[in-house]
Amino acid sequence: MATSSYKEITLNGLWKNNPALVQLLGLCPLLAVTGTTVNAIGLGLATTLVLLGSNISVSLIRNFVPETVRLPAFVMIIASLVTCAELLMQAYTYELYEILGIFIPLIVTNCAILGRADAFASKNAILPSALDGLMMGVGFTLVLIILGTLRELIGQGTLFSGMDLLFGEAASDWQIDVFSNYPDFLFAILPPGAFVGMGILIALKNIIDENLKAREKKDTADVVAGSKRVRTTGTIS
Repeated sequence: MATSSYKEITLNGLWKNNPALVQLLGLCPLLAVTGTTVNAIGLGLATTLVLLGSNISVSLIRNFVPETVRLPAFVMIIASLVTCAELLMQAYTYELYEILGIFIPLIVTNCAILGRADAFASKNAILPSALDGLMMGVGFTLVLIILGTLRELIGQGTLFSGMDLLFGEAASDWQIDVFSNYPDFLFAILPPGAFVGMGILIALKNIIDENLKAREKKDTADVVAGSKRVRTTGTIS
């Protein structure tokens, strides 16, 4: 696969076809657990690992699975990977696992994961499939982190609280109290705040895309206007 194709896969996952901002997939856990940055990072890492593993696995077996059992086979692969992620979180980040609760097992039903397995990994080789899964996971995680950070900042006036749940005792002093004596803004922490925050992020992406398109059209028009037409004349002998 050409380098340009890898670049396109990367841009699709991070921006053009971002599963959260464009496809609007996996919104249930995204909106439910992004009350803090650490929750967002935890869910994002688990989702990225499952996306990466499922894309690689589906690409490996794509030529051996009959069409009739294709989707059930994909679901079984995803469920197995989610179980592995769940057990790892129980072993190493149990308190964070307890906070995220049912939304870790529900990664199995995340349409973004099954969608990439069916739409991309089942039709492509291992390397591009792995890159697609990684970039889609990173794009999803970035949206989680941005939304979680905004909600934590507006809702509690802090940043990076509870990071020791994920990174251990070394991260116990990472919390930043941005506003002293901040009265908690409950609306930002509750689900309605998540919907508003998500709407703002989608609107910002659309504004940026429109500005990029307008700039591209302007640059194209300037090139056309600045080009010179060469006139040729013939001589009659």
